Amino acid sequence: MQRDLVSFPLSPAVRVKLVSAGFQTAEELLEIKPSELSKEVGISKEEALETLQIIRRECLTSKPRYAATAELGKKCTALELLEQEHTQSFIITFCSALDNILGGGIPLTKTTEICGVPGIGKTQLCMQLAVDVQIPECFGGVEGEAVFIDTEGSFMVDRVVDLAAACIQHLHLIAGTHMGEEHPKALEDFTLENILSHIYYFRCRDYTELLAQVYLLPDFLSEHSKVRLVIVDGIAFPFRHDLDDLSLRTRLLNGLAQQMISLANSHRLAVLLTNQMTTKIDRNRALLVPALGESWGHAATIRLIFHWDQKQRNSTLPFMATVLESPECSESPQASNSMITCDLALEAMRKQPGGQPGKVNTGPQS
Repeated sequence: MQRDLVSFPLSPAVRVKLVSAGFQTAEELLEIKPSELSKEVGISKEEALETLQIIRRECLTSKPRYAATAELGKKCTALELLEQEHTQSFIITFCSALDNILGGGIPLTKTTEICGVPGIGKTQLCMQLAVDVQIPECFGGVEGEAVFIDTEGSFMVDRVVDLAAACIQHLHLIAGTHMGEEHPKALEDFTLENILSHIYYFRCRDYTELLAQVYLLPDFLSEHSKVRLVIVDGIAFPFRHDLDDLSLRTRLLNGLAQQMISLANSHRLAVLLTNQMTTKIDRNRALLVPALGESWGHAATIRLIFHWDQKQRNSTLPFMATVLESPECSESPQASNSMITCDLALEAMRKQPGGQPGKVNTGPQS
């Protein structure tokens, strides 16, 4: 089992430089020379030698423990995996059509990528989900917390306040029609202040800060065990500037994707990424495709593409295995690249204060 570099007693500056250079695990450094590491990472030879000594010493002393951990990690049956899928929790989006094609909402233990042109509503949905993840369990929510990593500076706390207030109002309407003892009690803690205090915001201005923040998340999550959603709003933005080496960019992105998958599985949370669109020239026409290339397209479990259609927001979803297995899916595409289109009108935001609450299924629907 490979050991992440973030688990070694290295200085933060050296750790960030190693990650920025594309190194994620100790095994990648065991055969490298100090002079080579110094040149590739941009540190002195003395620092490189000290770094390699620490890594090799730690690997030798902890090898039996990690070997045992690897053996334990393999002991999982297919039946147990199936049972986990059947008991899978979801974070509702407050858009019933989108929840339906996702099988109930944004799934935990999976990575979901949302692609679309600027202004289509990617950040809006991220902020909505940062609120929705905190919905109490008695209302069909997961009662968790959210981490919001912002690379473009598009997070607007005023908008989050509006979304949180609308969500609180909607749950009060539901509590009025479903008179359970647990509903009023749960709403006592579901306040605007509590919602805002459980959204942990991080601003990353370049790819170095983004990589450092993502690789430090395991420590943060160990201290905040209720986090059920990690959002990276603008995964492509930091990699579009100051990074001319395409092979290095690919390595960094692959490592980032693996770290996200590991976080989703080990902490049983949902990872939500947003991505921009770019123009691809195909013969005599130009196509809008998700940024970061074809290899990145396989990083997420679910990929959503938002696009404009007759002045309405629509979503095109290439179904992956987890969605195909969902009993909520009304269609079963034969190929993995089949498309299902749904209307993405934000029903919850159009609801009037006096409107009737929707039927509670996996969660409050608008």
